[in-house]
Amino acid sequence: MTPLVTRTDVRLTADPSRVLARPFVPGHELVSDRESRAGGVLTRILAMPDDAVHSSLARVCARYGDRHRDLPAILRDNYERIAHRIPAGTVVGDERRSLLGAWFTHEFSVEGAALFNPSAVPHPDQSRLPPGSCRFVLSLRAVGEGHLSSVEFRTGVLGPSGELHVDDPGPHVEAGRHRSTTRDRALFGAALAAAGADAESASYLIGALPKEFGDDELDRALAALSRQQVTRHGAARTEELARGIALRSYELEFPEATGIAERVIWPSSPSESRGVEDARFVRCVDDDGGVTYRATYTAFDGEHIAPQLIETPDFRRFRMSHLAGPAARNKGMALFPRTVNGHHLALSRWDRESCAVATSRNGWWWDDARTVLVPSRPWELVQTGNCGSPLETAAGWLVLTHGVGPMREYAMGALLLDLDDPSRVVGTLPEPLLSPETGEREGYVPNVVYSCGGMLHDDRLLLPYGAADASVRFAVVDVPLLLQRLTDAGSRPATRANSSA
Repeated sequence: MTPLVTRTDVRLTADPSRVLARPFVPGHELVSDRESRAGGVLTRILAMPDDAVHSSLARVCARYGDRHRDLPAILRDNYERIAHRIPAGTVVGDERRSLLGAWFTHEFSVEGAALFNPSAVPHPDQSRLPPGSCRFVLSLRAVGEGHLSSVEFRTGVLGPSGELHVDDPGPHVEAGRHRSTTRDRALFGAALAAAGADAESASYLIGALPKEFGDDELDRALAALSRQQVTRHGAARTEELARGIALRSYELEFPEATGIAERVIWPSSPSESRGVEDARFVRCVDDDGGVTYRATYTAFDGEHIAPQLIETPDFRRFRMSHLAGPAARNKGMALFPRTVNGHHLALSRWDRESCAVATSRNGWWWDDARTVLVPSRPWELVQTGNCGSPLETAAGWLVLTHGVGPMREYAMGALLLDLDDPSRVVGTLPEPLLSPETGEREGYVPNVVYSCGGMLHDDRLLLPYGAADASVRFAVVDVPLLLQRLTDAGSRPATRANSSA
């Protein structure tokens, strides 16, 4: 008998040697607003004899040079970050500048604690492959010191018979160049309203902005609002909210010389200061036929979470923007790969424990969530939700789900939704598709199997999954057999089916 799920022998585990060189301010190691010791450190380095500077820099380059693609450039950049603290008139030679940069640099092991929660999509480049093979891009949640999360990538190939190869990622990782981006006025106004901004002040601010605006236009509009604080008592709070929302939209760009597996989406805005979590990538075909890779992810600042959107054409240039609306208030959103009946759709866990389908006219503001799956079986009574974006098949939208049962054990299931009306359930797998087995239960978070998205290729589903948040493993699912079981099982009663958020 053909097995429904076949686990592979391929494993990915955390590699602590994959390190980013990050700016470091002595005294800020644990609490960001603690008084820094930068002044004293600078004074001591500036007083070092030239021969000590030369030998110290040589030692730094010998010990750390091969761990980074261009260590000298990193040291120069980090020197420029603190150059304003150099006393006026002080002459600083090139070697001393680099050494100063080294003292204000530290290595962060992006995978030092854990590697898990993968999603898989077809690679933009499918050239030079054997017939029947598919190259893929894998996104991964990496966790380092202080439980700080970032998003990494791997590449690999799924063969015609289900054989699997994951490429060596190489020794280097880079965080990319951060830059500001333009924003949409209507969405910005909606986000301000959702954040509780004073209506009168927000209306004045939005009225002063063009349809698409950047930092300069926002600064001018906020300056005009600030001048009216005497008569607009909500102006100061509105300005604070506006600047926070603006910072949530930005762009990242990586050098062409880097490979996909060398790129790390590192927290870059205040809303992400404690992590970029659980990216659910999907290959989207737009109404005009263009292809864009999109992902929802969770931004975490240590206290609050915020659903965010990533868009990229090539996994080298990324645009981040915020999501808003009643269905975009929790973790676990997952986008459909195309519009349905003229609307953008997404899976949402709007009530924190059920799986729903949400609609949007523009892909940023999400409302009208309709519940399609509620916790009802023993293995999912704590909560249920998705394990990635829906996968389109001739039989319907195939949705990988997760459920939380006794002892907080996470298992994965499956759901089939109608192609034309995804709020209608065609079938639900009565038992878990994948549960933690021996060897998958021990780790950073025990008793968990979880995925952020699988990839269809012919009659196979490549299912990458995190095991106990300690490793990434892979299974291959027989799609025709799974669809048969789903349609045979049919839908199940759901007490809140089609309820509105």
